[in-house]
Order: sequence, then C-alpha cells, then structure tokens
Amino acid sequence: MNRKKSTKSDNSDIILPTDRIGLLDYLWAVQNAHGYIRSEDISACAKALKISQIDVEGVVSFYHFFHRKPAGEFTIYLNKSPVCECKGFERVKEAFEAATGGKFNGVDPSGEWGLFETACIGLSDMEPAALIEFYPFTNLNSLKVRDIVAKLKQGANPADICDPVPDHIRSVPDSDKAILLRDYNPGIALEALKDHTPESVLEAIKKSGLRGMGGAFFPTGFKWEACRKDPESPKYIFCNADEGEPGTFKDRVLMNSLPGLMLEGMAIAGYAVGSETGTIYLRAEYTWMKDKIQHTIDHFRKMNLLGKDICGIEGFNFNIRLQLGAGAYVCGEETAMLNSLEGKRGEPRNKRFFPTERGYLQKPTVINNVETFCAAARIIQLGVDHYLQTGTPTSPGTKLLSVSGDCRLPGIYEIEWGTTVREILEKCEADRPHFIQVSGPSGECISMVEADRAIAMDDLVSEGSIMIFSRSRDILSILRNYNHFFKHESCGLCTPCRAGNFILEKKLDLFAAKLAHPSDVEEVRSWGEIMKLTCRCGLGKTAPNALLMAQEKFPEYFASIVDQNPERLSKGFSLKDAVREYDRFSS
Repeated sequence: MNRKKSTKSDNSDIILPTDRIGLLDYLWAVQNAHGYIRSEDISACAKALKISQIDVEGVVSFYHFFHRKPAGEFTIYLNKSPVCECKGFERVKEAFEAATGGKFNGVDPSGEWGLFETACIGLSDMEPAALIEFYPFTNLNSLKVRDIVAKLKQGANPADICDPVPDHIRSVPDSDKAILLRDYNPGIALEALKDHTPESVLEAIKKSGLRGMGGAFFPTGFKWEACRKDPESPKYIFCNADEGEPGTFKDRVLMNSLPGLMLEGMAIAGYAVGSETGTIYLRAEYTWMKDKIQHTIDHFRKMNLLGKDICGIEGFNFNIRLQLGAGAYVCGEETAMLNSLEGKRGEPRNKRFFPTERGYLQKPTVINNVETFCAAARIIQLGVDHYLQTGTPTSPGTKLLSVSGDCRLPGIYEIEWGTTVREILEKCEADRPHFIQVSGPSGECISMVEADRAIAMDDLVSEGSIMIFSRSRDILSILRNYNHFFKHESCGLCTPCRAGNFILEKKLDLFAAKLAHPSDVEEVRSWGEIMKLTCRCGLGKTAPNALLMAQEKFPEYFASIVDQNPERLSKGFSLKDAVREYDRFSS
C-alpha cells in the first residue's frame, strides 16, 4: 500500500505560548504536528504559562476536536446532523467502517484511521457530509466512500481530493431589494465612512433597526453605542463565526463568497466604537476556509482597508486577526466564546455584566455574528433609507436562510423579512413538508397548519435555518437527534442542563420503546419548563424547545406513541409480594 502522511507532520519549532491567549493556537499546533496532544506538550505548556497541568487538561478536554490519544493518520468526522440522518448517515457510516476496517468513535487496529461522529459541520445542503483532516467531502454514498478511502490508501492527500463547496445561492429578492447578496467591490463600504463620523454611524445603525442575526436579535446600534460610551479602553470587536446550530450554513456562504464584506463590517464597528482591534472566532469545522479568510485579511492590509489611517481617514486604525475554535457548540454563546478566546474552558460566564461593559480581558467588547457585520456594512454603503425600504415596518431589511432537508433546492435564500414559510417551501420545492424546524433545534418547530406565518420579528423569528422533514420522517427520531446533540454539547456546568437533557433522553427512550404513558408527557413538560427557567445560558434554556413544541403541535403523533391506558404500564408494586417466594424458600 502506497501510503504517505496526510496533513500531520513532525514540527520541533512550535513556540510555547507566553500567555493564555495563545493557548488554543499552541494546542492546534502540537496536535497538527503529532496527531494528538501529548503529555509532554501539556507539561511544557503548563510550565510556560505558570499554571497547573490540570488547568491545561481542563481546556483540552473541553473541546471535541482535541485528542489526548492518537486519532489516526487520517481523522474522519462524519456529520450526524438531523438532516444527515435522513439522507443516509447509517449507510455512509457502515461504508467507512467497511472500507477502513475501523469502528466509529475510535481508531482502527493499524492506527491509520480515526472514525468519529460529530455534530453539524455546516454542510446541510450537501448531506451526507464528512470532514477528513478537516477538508470537506460532500454528497457521500457507499460507492463514493470506497473511492475516497481507496485514494487515500494509494497516497492521495485529502486536500487534493476533497470536494469543492458551492454556495448554492438559490434566491435573492427582486429588483434592488437584495441587501447582502448583491455585487461587491472591496472597500465600497469603508469609503462611505469619509462622509460619516463615529456618531453618525451609530445613528444610522440604530435608525436601521438592525438586530443581531445570530439568534438573540439584540439591537445592534444600542450594543455599539453602549461600548462606545464606556470609559474603559482598549475596546474590542469580535466576529462570532462559530455558527454551530444544526442546519445553519449562511455564515459559511458569506465567508466563502463575501469575506471582505465581513471585514468591512468589523472595521466599521471599530470606527463607531473607538476600537483598533478585531478578532474572527472561526469554528473548527470551517478550517478549510481559514486560508481564504486570512488571505483576504492580508489583501485588505495591502489595500489600506486595514491597518493605519484606513482609506485615508486620519486616526482610523483597525486590524483583524483570525482565531480558530476547537469544536464546542456552547462557544457560540458570547461569554463562552470570550472565555475560549482567553485560553480558558469555553463555559458561559455569569451574566453580572454585559460584554460591552466587561468583555474580553474585562474590557468593553462588541460581539456580533458574520451576517450582522455584513448587514452593517451594507447599511453604511447603501444608506439607511435604502435599507428601510425592504422588509416590514417592524422588521426592516433582509434575512439569509439556510434551507435544507426534504426539498429539491437546498441552499441559501435571501428573503425580505415578512416572507411566509409557505413561500419559502414553494421556492425550495419542498417534498411533502410536514415537520418544519425554524432556527435549528433550539428554535421553533411548526406544522403545515402554520405555513402562512411570516418570518418576522413580530411572528416567526429565525436565526437563519429552516430544516424541512417530510411525512416519511419519524418525528421522534428527529427529536432524539436534537436531544443527543444538546446532551453532548452541554458544558455541564449547571445542573438543570446537565441533568435535564439526560432525563429528557430517558423519556424519549420510553417513547421509542412505546412504554410511555400520559404522566411521562407531563413530566417532559415539567422538566422542560425547569430548564427554560433555571439554566445558566441559552443552550440549556432552549434545549427542550423542540420537544415541548412538538408535543403541542403534533398531538396526534404523540397520542399514537403514548399508551393511553396507564394501568397497563403502572402495575402496583409490593415489596412484600416481590420477596414472598424468596422468604418461603430461605426460611
């Protein structure tokens, strides 16, 4: 077998971090060099940072993509998103095991193949999909898997045989109403700053009504203004490019097709709040885009679109660095992301202060996602009045939707706020839609009875994902996938989330075994409400959403899987009767 090493190589020139901010980069460097993080790497890092080895181990163990044991010459991560499960996950999983001789969630006996399941990798429009050495392989089937493994055995490099990732932009608004997906020339928004002061930028963003597009929908202008008004300095700008909500891939498309627009939005935020430093926190699943984004950053510096006196505006200084995450959905929560960036475990902070008050390194910090920064750049480029001509009075502008599942045209749809679900289903040519998940597992599920609801701030709010499941799909299987995701992505810091997801899993097991009765339905509701009220961060608070809503919106389905005769499943138990025979023979 003509095998060569993949992307792993021995590297004795790795520089130890001088502070915790460099910890993630160091851990990636040693893992890329050796295939895993060795004990001597932990020891050397702890000594350099003057912290305990346990502290470093705590960071390493927090992230899915860091390995403390060899993870194979070729490390394969197969997506187990709800869409992938419907599109042939099990067949592809079996094909990888057959072709490599290994079993999933481990390394084969030869040490060549590491097979691991992972949560959504942002390729829901091309399922089944996998990452091999963090390069994308899409639209997988058994034959394609055999071919890929055969090529790797013959010495191919994953980088040379991976699949191109198309943007699949399916629809944009008519006329001149497209905001995000329109022609772009680098610097077009930054040049418009010559006609703006920082104060006028803040007023424009506030007047536009732009809200954060990552799911929280906090007014962007007010966030930026709060950061500017804080007397502390320096101030920081962070782009949350860690879109981990299953079924979401809109930020992937923006970074792949319009990375410069994201950079301009960050720089505009820096201009508005008085920050000179920006960081993009890129999810590890998008490692294959890292070089492209870094190249764009470097190109912007050469064009004077980053650096000192940007676009000739005296005193407008702003630079951007790229930070790679390591696989933790909870780091999409802004305070968890800040902890990760500071080289700590990516656990959410207690919300005593907003990031605009005490964020990165306890300094005023603005955090927005990719789509929000892109929209802000367009508002400054096109003018706030142009922006307000789209959407609805209460929901101005447009929204990017990642549409996937049972439809003929999965991909990206830029819609005006106010577009109905039915219109979207028609555009994507949905196949017998039945169970529709809006905003990912943490969002809202609806039935076709609600298809005329509008995607809008005052109706059906979407962070950017719509997963469509036809009547042929089993609702319980979808919900169990969601629960598995939340259970494994929970940081485990707070009891309601740590225990609640486990308890809901056991209830779902009862439903699957047809051993549940009405009291179990009530207990699911009770535990769900406890989680929503008492969990520490958004992950735990939204984890039970889909299950609770599915019970409400698909009552006939749940009636069919719940035994309505509690007597049959709740036989009275008597300890005396249970041990009677034992006592009789032992006496």
